[in-house]
Amino acid sequence: MKSHSLFLRKISIGGGLTTMEKAAKWLSLGHVLVFSVALNVVFGLMVVLRRECFGGAEQQTERGINGFCLEKQFEEVVVAPMAVGSTEKAHIRTNAVAPVYYSSSSSADSPPITDDGRIINLDHGDPTMYEKFWKQTGDRTTVVISGWQSISYFSDPSNVCWFLEGALEREIIRLHEIVGNAVTDDRYIIVGTGSTQLFQAALYALSLPEGAEPVSVVSALPYYSFYLNVIDYMKSGLYKWAGDAESFNKEEPYIELITSPNNPDGFMRQPKVNRSMGMLIHDFAYYWPQYAPITRAADHDLMLFTISKSSGHAGVRIGWALVKDKEVAKKMTKFIELSSIGVSKDSQLRAAKILQAISDSTELAGDSEISKNFFEFSYNIMADRWKQLREAVKQSELFSLPEFPSAYCKFSNRSFRTQPAFAWLRCRGGIEDCNDFLQNHKILTRGGRHFGVSPEYVRVSMLAGDDNFHLFLNRLSMLWP
Repeated sequence: MKSHSLFLRKISIGGGLTTMEKAAKWLSLGHVLVFSVALNVVFGLMVVLRRECFGGAEQQTERGINGFCLEKQFEEVVVAPMAVGSTEKAHIRTNAVAPVYYSSSSSADSPPITDDGRIINLDHGDPTMYEKFWKQTGDRTTVVISGWQSISYFSDPSNVCWFLEGALEREIIRLHEIVGNAVTDDRYIIVGTGSTQLFQAALYALSLPEGAEPVSVVSALPYYSFYLNVIDYMKSGLYKWAGDAESFNKEEPYIELITSPNNPDGFMRQPKVNRSMGMLIHDFAYYWPQYAPITRAADHDLMLFTISKSSGHAGVRIGWALVKDKEVAKKMTKFIELSSIGVSKDSQLRAAKILQAISDSTELAGDSEISKNFFEFSYNIMADRWKQLREAVKQSELFSLPEFPSAYCKFSNRSFRTQPAFAWLRCRGGIEDCNDFLQNHKILTRGGRHFGVSPEYVRVSMLAGDDNFHLFLNRLSMLWP
């Protein structure tokens, strides 16, 4: 204060100071004031940002150490706090450069992905990854349907599945013979509105006659969440959900659901119960050479397939069943007849064209008219994505993934590990609910409880479009304990 007073007094006297000296004194004072204000503003902003990321004293008491501060390479973004019950605080790495993931799996010339803070939905297995391939096929998969076509309910009244289009039947048989993943000889082919409808038709066909006790339906953990949801929703008197196949020990009829490769964890599956009164439904939605080695042609009484995961055309809503027993095939057909009076012929014709294009791309790979082999293209993308996901998980140190055995694929003539359509991700570091944790970072997944297991696990779709998938990798790799 003394120096300030002296300074002000000199200014007020003004007798011994020149005009330049006065200006210099006032200028120095202005600089001091501006600098002081700037410091206060910066300090204030730092306090506000810290409170936003970590909370004040009251918030810290409420959250414990569950706050999260999501940080990009050069800027901070505030993220919601982690679920109560977690014991670790996760941050985006600030002391390491994030790996760069590109929007195109096939070209490093594509620009790096920029995190715009969007919500990444990897809950559903929406196979938009395949759009890139089908855009390159041009008119080879275009279907033109004249106004007079598809008028009748019937496709072939003499066939057990009387609404199955002959073109689709031929292409289904052709594709299975090329890939070698299923036996089609002496089988009845039943078409459905996706494998969803076929699953319900199979339960109906295998259930006991009316008046008997509902038959138990089981599946080994972790089971496909859709099975339980459908059975609970239908509330049928013909069948009931009986939980984990490993713990089922009743001497009574049962239906066991075997998904192989399994959804959600990706492992190849065999029946678990193995009792005399068992009836089996084998779901082979993912038994295609881009996901798993084709080691043999599956040969079971009732096998389900779908175009949504084989080709990526989920919106076409076409699935098929290969059924050995004629009476079971008749009952499945009856269920579809009663629930939807058949299956859209337009969708069947489009599905036939798509399957034809896949088979052609395999058999005519050297033809100048065929740009790429579909299964080779799909295999390379899945291999690349799994490699990058494992690198991101390794860098994060907060997650783990299953390890799959290697097997020889008779279709592609190479050995490789299963590279499933879903990643079965486990959170570590004391995170109790992995789904909530990732949701706080704007990543939507499906939690382990839906599959009958611990919430430490989540299922993550590997089939999203390039932008969303590589943005997911960027976020995941930057999370750390």
